[in-house]
Amino acid sequence: MTKPNIYVSAIAVLALTACNSKNLEINDPNAPVEGTIMKVTLLETTDIHQNLLSYDYYGLKADTSLGLERTASLINAARAENPNNVLLDDGDNIQGTLLGDYQAVASPVSCSGTLALHKVTNALKYDGGGLGNHEFNYGLGFLSQITNSDFAVPGVQKGANCGAPNYPLVLSNVVGVASQKPIFNPYAIIPKTFKATKPDGSTIDVKFNVGIMGFVPPQILDWDQKNLAGKVVVNGVQESANQYVPELRNKGADLIVALSHGGLDDSPYSPKMENGSLYLTTTGIDALLLGHSHLIFPKAKEVGGPAIDGSLAKLSPTQVNTTTGMINGVPAVMAQSWGRRLGIITMVLKYTSGKWVVQKEQTNVESRGFKYTDGTTIVAADPSIAPLVATEHQATINYATQPLGTTTNFEMSAFFALVGDVSAIQIVNQAQLDYVKNFITASTDPALVALKNVPVISTSAPFKAGRNGAGDFTDVAPTATIANPVGLQVRNPGDLYTFSNNNLQAVRIKGSDLKNWLETAAKQFALIDPNLATEQDLVPSYSTIFNFDVFYAENNALKYQIDVTKAAGSRIVNLTYAGKSIADTDDFIVATNDFRAGGGGNFPGIDGSKTIIKSPDANQTIVAEYLKKQGAITAAANGSAQSWIFVKTTTNGPVILRSAPGKLAVAQALGLARVKSEGSLDASGYAKYAIDLSK
Repeated sequence: MTKPNIYVSAIAVLALTACNSKNLEINDPNAPVEGTIMKVTLLETTDIHQNLLSYDYYGLKADTSLGLERTASLINAARAENPNNVLLDDGDNIQGTLLGDYQAVASPVSCSGTLALHKVTNALKYDGGGLGNHEFNYGLGFLSQITNSDFAVPGVQKGANCGAPNYPLVLSNVVGVASQKPIFNPYAIIPKTFKATKPDGSTIDVKFNVGIMGFVPPQILDWDQKNLAGKVVVNGVQESANQYVPELRNKGADLIVALSHGGLDDSPYSPKMENGSLYLTTTGIDALLLGHSHLIFPKAKEVGGPAIDGSLAKLSPTQVNTTTGMINGVPAVMAQSWGRRLGIITMVLKYTSGKWVVQKEQTNVESRGFKYTDGTTIVAADPSIAPLVATEHQATINYATQPLGTTTNFEMSAFFALVGDVSAIQIVNQAQLDYVKNFITASTDPALVALKNVPVISTSAPFKAGRNGAGDFTDVAPTATIANPVGLQVRNPGDLYTFSNNNLQAVRIKGSDLKNWLETAAKQFALIDPNLATEQDLVPSYSTIFNFDVFYAENNALKYQIDVTKAAGSRIVNLTYAGKSIADTDDFIVATNDFRAGGGGNFPGIDGSKTIIKSPDANQTIVAEYLKKQGAITAAANGSAQSWIFVKTTTNGPVILRSAPGKLAVAQALGLARVKSEGSLDASGYAKYAIDLSK
C-alpha cells in the first residue's frame, strides 16, 4: 500500500538538491534558458462531501447535477487541453451524504480497507490535497486511520499501513497541543516534469516543483469541540502562510499554491476569521484555491451559467475581480461543491533570471461546470468511476432504506421555508425540545433543577433549502399510503437534519439575546423597497441558509414578525411568548446544536458561555428516535405551527423567491397564500415564485 508519508522524504531530497539547482541547469542541455515559456494548469475540486456518484441517497434517485464521476470527465478534458497540469483538492470530502455516515459510523471502514472517496481520488491520480472543517467530524482517530497518519496526539491511535490517499495531504495551521507540531505535513513539494518551449521554438522537458499548503477555519475548535478540545490548536491563516512560504521557496518550490478551505471576506483581518482567504494573497503565494463557501468564483464562463453569489459580488472590486478571478493580483478559483464544477487556473510562466515568473496578464481562471461546452449539454459521467465504489454504493442504499416504523400524512419539505413553511423544521424543533425538557426533568444537577420552570424553546434551520442548487431542498414525501405502508426510513432524518456530526446542546439566554438571535437570522432577507417597480429578490443569496434559525415553542407559544422593509438589525417586531411581549430580562432555555451554541454563525452573545447542556447525542439521532416514538406524524401536530410571518407590506413591483421548479402545488397545499405563482427559471435553474408580502 503506498503511503502519503513518502512525501516527507521527497521534501528532504528537494531540500538537499535545491541549492545545487544552478549547477544542474548549467550541465543539462535541456535546462530552460532565459525566455523559455511554459503553460501550467492547476485543477481544483472542493467540498465533494462524499458525492462520488450522481446520486441522491436521501431521495433514492439519480441526480445529474452533481457527482465526482462527472467532475472526472471535466478533469479528463482539462488534462487533454494541457498536459502540464496539477490536480488538487481543497477538502470537505469525507462527510456530507449517507455514504459518508455509513463508512464512518454505521459500518466503519477498516484499516485494511480504503474509503470509497480515496478509491476514486487515487484512481484519478490526484497530485495533492488539503483538508476542510468536516474532515474532523468523525474524530481524530478515524481521520488518522483513513489518511494513514500519526498526529502525535495522546489517546489517538495512529494509522498503520491503512488504506489512504496516494498523494500528500497538507495542513499548515492545525498544531498538536502535546507535540507543538502540525498534525499533518504543513506543506509538500510535488515534483513534476512539464513541457516547455525555448525561444528558438524547440520543446524541452522541464523539472518543475509545485509547493502546496493547506488551511482550515479556526472555528473547527468550536464546531468539533468534542473531538478537538485540548488536542489541537488552530493558528491564523496569514501567520501560518508567512511562516511556510519562505520555507517552500528555500526548498525549491517554483510555484506556491495555497489550498484554503475558507471563503472570501474583506473585513479587517483577524487570526480567528472563518473566511480569511483574501489575506493569503499578501503572503507571497502564486495561486489560491478556495472552498468552504460552496460558491462559484470567478463568474461562470459558460453560456447561461449561474450568476455569481451576491456575497461575493459585494467584495471590494479593487481587491477582488469576480470576472478575471484575480485577487490582489493572485489568480484564485472556487469550484462550488458536491463535484459540480472544476476549478481551472492556467498560467503562462517565463523563465527569467534563473526562475519561473508568472505572466499575470496571460493567466486564465475558470470555474467550469457540467454544461461548459454549449450551456445546455450535461457532461457524461466517467464510466470508470462507478465500478470502483459499486459495493459501497449498494451498501449505502441498503442502509438508507432500513425502516424507522413511522408514517407521515403530509409532505415535509423546505421549498418555501423562507416564506414561513415549517413542515420540515417543526419536527426537528419538537424533537430537540422534547429531549431538553426530559433531560432537565431527569437531572439531579442542582443547577439544572433550579431551571425547571424556565421556558424551553427550540431552534433549527432549513439546512437543505437551496444552498447547493435548485435540487438541494429537503423533501420527505407522505408515507401513510397503501402504496407505501413501510413508513419513514433511515434516510429521512438525514434529509430533515443534514449534519450527522452535530450534537444537541442547550443554552440559557435572556429576552435580549433572543431578539438579537432572531435579528441575525433575519439578515437572510434582502432589504425590500416597497416603492420599487422593478423585481426584487427576497433572498438574493443562499450561501448562509444554515443561519436562518426558526424558533418554536410548545403550543406555538412563541410568535414574532419579520419586517423586510427595515434594515438588518431592526426587523423583528411583535416578539411574544404565551401572548405577552418578551422583555429583555426574560429567561429562556434554547435547544440547539453544538455548532450554534459554541459560536457558529457569529450570533451575538451565543459563544459557548451560555451553554448549560452538552448532550452526547447527535441531533440527527435525536430526530430519528423522536420519529420512532411518535408512530404517526401529522400536519396538524407536527408541521403547521408557523411561529413567524412577515409584516404585511404592499409593493409596487414584483418580489420573488427562488426555489425548486414545479412546486407551486406544495405551497398551495400548505396554505401559503403569499406564494402567488411560479415564473421563469433563472440562470441557476431556480424557479422564480411571485411573493405577495401583503398576505
